[in-house]
Amino acid sequence: MTPEIVIQRMFDRQLRSGSDPSRVPEFPERLQGEQLTAKKAAYQEVIDVVAEFIHKFLASVAGHPMMVAMQDEQGYTLRVMGDPTILSMLRTLGVGEGCRFTEDNGPSTALVCAQTRRPVEMKGKEHFHEVLHAMACYSVPVLEEEGGRLLAVLTVMTSLEEAHRHMLAMLSTVADSIERELRLRRQNMQLRILNQVLLDTQYYGLLITDPEGRIVDRNSHMAALLDEAGVKAPLGASVLEVPELGGYFADVIRTGESCVGKEMTLQTPVETRAYMLDVVPIYEGGRRLDRVVGSLRDITELKKTEEVLRNTEKLVFAGQLAVGIAHEVRNPLTTVKGLLQYGNRGEKQPHYDLIMSELERMNLIVSEFMILGKPQAAKFREEECRLILSEILRIFDIQASMNGIAVSLESSESASILCDRNQIKQVFLNILRNAMDALPFGGQIAIRLDVAEGYQRVRFADNGHGMSEDVLKDIGKPFHTTKPEGNGLGLMIVRKIIAAHEGRLAIRSEVGEGTVVDVYLPIVREGDS
Repeated sequence: MTPEIVIQRMFDRQLRSGSDPSRVPEFPERLQGEQLTAKKAAYQEVIDVVAEFIHKFLASVAGHPMMVAMQDEQGYTLRVMGDPTILSMLRTLGVGEGCRFTEDNGPSTALVCAQTRRPVEMKGKEHFHEVLHAMACYSVPVLEEEGGRLLAVLTVMTSLEEAHRHMLAMLSTVADSIERELRLRRQNMQLRILNQVLLDTQYYGLLITDPEGRIVDRNSHMAALLDEAGVKAPLGASVLEVPELGGYFADVIRTGESCVGKEMTLQTPVETRAYMLDVVPIYEGGRRLDRVVGSLRDITELKKTEEVLRNTEKLVFAGQLAVGIAHEVRNPLTTVKGLLQYGNRGEKQPHYDLIMSELERMNLIVSEFMILGKPQAAKFREEECRLILSEILRIFDIQASMNGIAVSLESSESASILCDRNQIKQVFLNILRNAMDALPFGGQIAIRLDVAEGYQRVRFADNGHGMSEDVLKDIGKPFHTTKPEGNGLGLMIVRKIIAAHEGRLAIRSEVGEGTVVDVYLPIVREGDS
């Protein structure tokens, strides 16, 4: 609806209601005291920016008496500035901070602008009330860039003699400047918040340089990591002269391309620690290099865990290989031993006792190979499942945080289970590791502990990329894996351990949705031995 149509509709309403044009308009709706203070506080940022630009606007039209007011989307006047004579006249009409323009007051540019979101002007007898026939009014909207929400209405009132045909255009230019300033302030605020969050993080060490490589900022965690390793990188120094980091930053500054996922080590007085380094360029306006940001995260514990899992998988593989070899050797060995015994029934053969002794020794060696393929004897004890899980999470939370993964634990019902504590830890750790591998760009792992179907159920749910039905049906088979460096033995170990505990494992997954793994472990009942 156009401003002209809205103005005419308001005129018609006044005429139908029998309003007298010679009557001074009244503004019975207004905010006062705490209500006005609260309203202005909610709009404080907008009010501050409007006041800054209106001061400049009034200074540019000095000598031309006029008033500038700001209203919110409901028509409440929150700021009034300008010529004292006009302000005094408006106060006699009841116009000031807190008053509200409504259709009951008659047509006004502020109200029409708020409804149409368009610039509006009314001069002389275009006003309904005769007291305003000597005035010219102009209103323009101040809009939010995203969504077009009305932030404020700017209204200028001046005498008809001071009316200017370019006044509405000038006021629209002021409104555009206010909108840009508000956007800039909010972007700067978001950047400050983001910068503060990044610099305050205790999981990443951050170091920021200018285009020449001079260190302009770093967070306390980066300082602690470098100090612990005896690396000197103070503010103002050139990162290019830091042997451990300089090469990576130099490559990014030279090529303008990111350097992501570089593994490096730093020697501390206690041990050699492993880190993952990312160095990315930041461009101003998408063209000129403005900053280079390096992030360093400690992956030492992750590396240790990976090594433990690799060794476990190697042992399982070695065990399976040993069992296979033992079976293949034992079969012909049994045949040879039987034939010797059969041939020795009639006449004792030369060196029979020595041959049989050596065959028995070979059988003993084969038996020792067979032992390698069997799991170690489990030590079952009554344990609290939640405590075991908590111990694992204290270690895993660090790795998860470094990879941008949020882990939550909901324990609605924890029960006692009869288990080998170390084996159950291995089960939980393997499942969590698989979930982390499914979240290469961060995500969530939700863990729930409850009782279902007479079992202690531990549910691990991630929002990773998920698995197809074809992959899911083969999961847990030896040497079947979707990981480039995996061998498929991890989940096989999990299944064997759970089966040894008379529990069961349930996995469901959907591509693009994630994976849910349920571990069911028998609960210790009263009277169980």
